[in-house]
Amino acid sequence: MVGLPWEQHIAFLEDRKRRSEIIHRVRDAAAECAGHPALLCFVIGNEIPSHIVRWHGRREIAAFLKKLYRAVKEVDRKALVTYVNYPSTEYLDVGFGDFYCFNVYLEEEERLTKYLARLQNLSDDRPLVIAEVGLDSMRNGSEKQAEALRWQIDAIFAAGAAGLFVFAWTDEWHRGGMDIDDWAFGLTTLERNPKPALEAVSKALEHVPFPAERSWPKVSVLVCTYNGAQTIRQCLQGIQDLDYPDYEIIVVNDGSVDDTEAIVNVFEDVQLISIPNDGLSHARNVAAEAASGEYVAYIDDDAFPHRYWLQYLVHTFEQGGFAGVGGPNLPPRNSDWISDCVSNSPGGPTHVLISDTIAEHIPGCNMAFHRETLLEIGGFDEQFTIAGDDVDFCWRLQMAGHRIGFSPGAMVWHYRRNKIAAYLRQQRNYGRAEAMLEAKWPQKYNAVGHISWRGRIYGQGVQRTFLPGRSRVYHGTFGLAPFQRVYEPGNDLLHAVVQMPEWYMFMFGLAILSVGGFAWTPLFLAVPFLVVTVAIFMLQGALGGMSARFLPSKKGPGVTTQRLVTSMLHLLQPLVRLEGRVRGGLTPWRQRGSRHITVLRKRNYALWFEEWRARDERLSDLHAGLRSRGAIVSGAGDYATEDYVVRAGLLGAASIAMTIEDHALGKQLVRFRVTPIWRRRGW
Repeated sequence: MVGLPWEQHIAFLEDRKRRSEIIHRVRDAAAECAGHPALLCFVIGNEIPSHIVRWHGRREIAAFLKKLYRAVKEVDRKALVTYVNYPSTEYLDVGFGDFYCFNVYLEEEERLTKYLARLQNLSDDRPLVIAEVGLDSMRNGSEKQAEALRWQIDAIFAAGAAGLFVFAWTDEWHRGGMDIDDWAFGLTTLERNPKPALEAVSKALEHVPFPAERSWPKVSVLVCTYNGAQTIRQCLQGIQDLDYPDYEIIVVNDGSVDDTEAIVNVFEDVQLISIPNDGLSHARNVAAEAASGEYVAYIDDDAFPHRYWLQYLVHTFEQGGFAGVGGPNLPPRNSDWISDCVSNSPGGPTHVLISDTIAEHIPGCNMAFHRETLLEIGGFDEQFTIAGDDVDFCWRLQMAGHRIGFSPGAMVWHYRRNKIAAYLRQQRNYGRAEAMLEAKWPQKYNAVGHISWRGRIYGQGVQRTFLPGRSRVYHGTFGLAPFQRVYEPGNDLLHAVVQMPEWYMFMFGLAILSVGGFAWTPLFLAVPFLVVTVAIFMLQGALGGMSARFLPSKKGPGVTTQRLVTSMLHLLQPLVRLEGRVRGGLTPWRQRGSRHITVLRKRNYALWFEEWRARDERLSDLHAGLRSRGAIVSGAGDYATEDYVVRAGLLGAASIAMTIEDHALGKQLVRFRVTPIWRRRGW
């Protein structure tokens, strides 16, 4: 790991000449050892002091580092280039690097494990390498140093990191012309005599990512396929190459009419179940019924797993006590250029995380569940024949009181659609599935008709808005906090609206009004608004193309063409998604519950009951009765004076408060107050 030194410790952006000199110096230094066989990567910076970053600004520092990255690529295009960050500048956006690199010195195993999970989410779809880890034996003793390095290495690989550098080989160290003699991080002494840490590190690295003596439960790997002849061979070959001692492979052929069955029969250790075509959910249920493993792991027929996929899934199950576990899915390196554009476009298979380790949703191409729990809940809902079954099952699993975990090391490679028409057809089907989910789970959707995720959506192609964000960095008093991170509040109404498929409806309505101006001149006032809405939409698409990260490829057009195609997909995807949603009845003007017209005023009701019941039971009856009529009911909140809020549609709702008068002989008078709520933002 070759560090390219420059004046990181001073205010280097103050002088234009110095900036230029740094870029040239880094480029020349990289050229000296470009292509060397011992070279893993170039490091364009290492722990720029947090007060320097705070002085210049995080965006300015990140922009300069990106220039250094490009300077190295100019002299060694194939080289890996990274920036080594640390907790005090965790907020720096260095997403341009080829992999994510971090220095971490935490002396408690639980704290390190939690922080590694955070770093994995910050690294997004790039490998994570811990560039410095260790313990000072001068202050802690040689035995404690050895023990700490053992569990640090175990924790780092268990977290799914790609690798680590132990700091350091020897206690002899110098910097800036001065010997460093007040710490001893080396595996050997000044005289190069081994410390206990050397043997501890050697043993820890013999079996990674997990110790060889560990016992593993049986897992059933389930593949449900329909006309998957093009990719299922690679899928099954990847499953056979897994490094896991006890697993079975079950393929459910859901009525394929191509060569899928013949290809599967070539693999002797694969159990094939052929059924008439009845949809993805039915096939998944058939596979789960046939499985004999303690856990069932689903993978799509157009995906193939990383070698340690099952180990990471099972490790996460056992460590977190989860009922389900998922992991990332990345496009393979040999994907064609259209697939690469699709992977950078919205609507792909993404995971939603509530925390660094707990998921709200895991995509169907990479998900695993405790088999008994899956069957107890009733398996997958078979009305979802193409998509939406994974979302529905995750919600049902959580509603039953179970938790879903996420393991960044449980990775699969997943091919995206390689034709634009196929991608758009997929997005139209996703829109229909959204409508089906909303009909079953109306409380999960907001008034406009979009899922109100509790967690954050991760993955490539997530739509971004060009509107300025409201993120803030926690620096601590005087900028001295050891852990400094960026906080991003949820999108406000404007940020959310411009990313919705319904923006097309808005533009279409303004276009009609503008054309109507030829009949009635005042309607021409809509033209400026139309221009603004179209400009916002086009800028959104352009941002999607410009922020895309493409895989290096020798075939296909240049990056400029890929960015243009990706921008086009960002513009078309909401339209076809909207078509599927509308055809399924998921519109902003939809209504749930009563359709009676009523005067919008506060009303009081009273009901007399001959038998006594507790207040919470009365409220439960009220909730059940409203839900049975199709109403969307939610709790009013811990700070509210009402009990429930019933949503009527985009423009209004009603709150319900209840009180009980207890009378003689166990009789009750139950009073209700219903208050209309005007959705000002909706209007």
